[in-house]
Amino acid sequence: MSNENIVDLKDRGNNEWKKYTRVGILLVVTLVLLGIILTNLLIVKEGEYKVIRQFGEVVRIKDTPGLTYKIPFVQTVETLPKYQMVYDVKEAEINTRDKKRMIIDNYAVWKVDDPIKMISTTRTVVGAETKLDEFIYSAIRTELGQLNYDEIINDEKSSRGSLNDRITDKVNELLALDNYGISVTDIRMKRTDLPTANEQSVFTRMISERESTAQEYLSMGDAQKNRIIAETDREVTEMLAKAQADAEVIRGAGEGEAARIYNDSFSKDPEFYSLYRTLESYKKTINGKTVIILPSDSPYARILMGYME
Repeated sequence: MSNENIVDLKDRGNNEWKKYTRVGILLVVTLVLLGIILTNLLIVKEGEYKVIRQFGEVVRIKDTPGLTYKIPFVQTVETLPKYQMVYDVKEAEINTRDKKRMIIDNYAVWKVDDPIKMISTTRTVVGAETKLDEFIYSAIRTELGQLNYDEIINDEKSSRGSLNDRITDKVNELLALDNYGISVTDIRMKRTDLPTANEQSVFTRMISERESTAQEYLSMGDAQKNRIIAETDREVTEMLAKAQADAEVIRGAGEGEAARIYNDSFSKDPEFYSLYRTLESYKKTINGKTVIILPSDSPYARILMGYME
């Protein structure tokens, strides 16, 4: 038998093992490379910045949605919000122009405009909010320090109509001055309160002021009422006097007209007039107890007894 037809099973097994080992190593390397590629592919979402650093320095910023990448083991990535954020400012005490102390509670709406400037100045979002806290407190202290306490808390005398806008503009000026890369959209007061030690005295003074204002309104109302009553009484007196004068004129005219009619009527028949006057005198002199002594032939008695000849 020829030696060429003889196969060494030991060598054959070693060759197959080496073949499988090479395939396994190639597969592992492929998976590792694929994993490295996938872990260094970055998905940029809507409303965020991807900040890529190399040895601590910012080398690239991706701010549009889509895919990007970073170099493995050399570059790192940091995500910053692109949308507007709300920061609840810490409560702070301030002094008003009339030396009263107040507790002010605010919130701010802000956003990152330039990630590179923000990172170089404040490093992080927390650092940016710390700087906002400082600037907002400074602006509020300046603005409210120019107002009296009553002007801040009293709606009737309030000067806060544009106060929030002025504070917002002031904070943006401070942020732009040192290129912080962030801006404030709006700053609003949530609450203005008193230190506990001052509450009772201030409330007492406010009650006193309200009572004084109420008394002032009552006095003004009484004065107006008295003025209206006096004016009405004067008008009524004038109207009554005029009506009485008009009535006297009308009455006089009526009596004159009646007298004229009587004269005209009686002048046409003097005997009838005499009879009428006699009958009218009976009404005034005769009642149920009247006793009259007259001669029987007296004309006055004859008429009374029914003799009309």
